[in-house]
Amino acid sequence: MIPRRSVLGLGMAQLISWGITYYLIGGFGDAMVADLGWGRDAVYGGFSAALLVMALVSPLAGRWIDRRGGRRVMIAGALVNAAGCLALAASHRVVTYYAAWLVLGVAMRLTLYDAAFAALARIGGAAARRAMAQITLLGGLASTVFWPLGHAIAGRVGWRGAVAAYAGFALLTVPLHLMLPDTRHDSEPGAAPAGRGPPPGAPLGNRAIAGALYAGIAALAAFLNAGMSSHMIGLYTGLGVAASAAVQIATLRGVGQSAARLAEVVFGRRIDPLTLNLVAAALLPACFAAGLLSGRSTAAAAGFALVYGVANGALTITRGTLPLVLFDPRAYGAQVGRLLIASFVLSSAAPVIYAAVIERIGAAGALVMSLVAAGLVVVAAVVLRLPFRAPE
Repeated sequence: MIPRRSVLGLGMAQLISWGITYYLIGGFGDAMVADLGWGRDAVYGGFSAALLVMALVSPLAGRWIDRRGGRRVMIAGALVNAAGCLALAASHRVVTYYAAWLVLGVAMRLTLYDAAFAALARIGGAAARRAMAQITLLGGLASTVFWPLGHAIAGRVGWRGAVAAYAGFALLTVPLHLMLPDTRHDSEPGAAPAGRGPPPGAPLGNRAIAGALYAGIAALAAFLNAGMSSHMIGLYTGLGVAASAAVQIATLRGVGQSAARLAEVVFGRRIDPLTLNLVAAALLPACFAAGLLSGRSTAAAAGFALVYGVANGALTITRGTLPLVLFDPRAYGAQVGRLLIASFVLSSAAPVIYAAVIERIGAAGALVMSLVAAGLVVVAAVVLRLPFRAPE
């Protein structure tokens, strides 16, 4: 049993950690381009480098949590987060700028959802699904809280002062991570819920197929998430939405994410992760189609952010809960750490790819690219759902 105070503390830590790292470039990217005088590719390339570092350290981070527990690992990540934010705020040259992002890449892998999910799986085993959904309720509001907050702070002290303030927020997560119990759940072999997917004793071929499909869905969803986190506001302005309105509309993404996660907490027992994964995937093409109409319709613009938030919010949950029913929860951290390498690599390319497409083709071209990627997510989710579905 995972204590409620631990879940609440970890949820608050997720809200802060996502807001000050992953969503940092989305809030300050344009100001950084203007201040540093570099091209968008170079500025957003720092975030890409951070995501690539996440891929490199992912297997090690997963094993570290399995062995030492999430509390120690995530406290270390919080301290590294603070150091990375301070280094980024002080950077004026390409070398120091990218070095700061590399530090933040390590910190993100040690503090964001994948680390939190592994920590909860270590504590609660297969029963950690509800806690995973609960922590994402607050984490899903990170962009809603920190994009406007970051803009407000930057309006007074500039983007450098705002990022330096983020270092202070990082330190606030240390006592929150201390709430995590330093215990391990001793699950029995084959503890995955029966009928939900291939148990640990299933043929290796079935588990390999499930792993490949899971990795593919996670990678494409992460590519879209990195692209939207970095450029959603820019996409709106590129389609003709006023800058001030774009910031406000984009925050609906966080509302959608938390709405989806609240639904999972309330109704999660009635829908298995494989079905939830498919429903979430099916929403992605609809939201990007609405995004193409954002310049002509405020309702379409709002629908784009809100529905994308719902889809991404649900996919974030299934990224954590699918391994509980497809694989052995006892080796959650190591197993998922390996499977998410492709996710981090592909997402690392997203900020630069989106920046290049927006600059050369325009915002509409970037949304068409997103629509294609969303279609591939749907196909993979269907293929995963059919052979591994729960029996009727």
